[in-house]
Amino acid sequence: MQNRTIGIVATAVTALLCGCASIFSCVWGFLIATGQPIDVTTNDIVTQQTVSPSVGYVLLCLTVLMLLVPVAVGFFTLRKKPEAVESTVEEIPPAS
Repeated sequence: MQNRTIGIVATAVTALLCGCASIFSCVWGFLIATGQPIDVTTNDIVTQQTVSPSVGYVLLCLTVLMLLVPVAVGFFTLRKKPEAVESTVEEIPPAS
């Protein structure tokens, strides 16, 4: 029962952390991929800059990977492990 509890906690924590990071990555990836200008402030001077759309596409792909992490953690920690099958076959002595 202890291992199942740890698996549930690990799944919840990774879902929370990766979920928040993937939402952030998805929003920024979408904005960058569509070419939206980003305000940059330096010494009280505001300028608008654009980033290469390939950076946005990479962030969108990273979003998908971050969403798959909690799924993988949940699968590997909460799955039922196959029980060891005891063999009932008796050993046959070697022929002489």
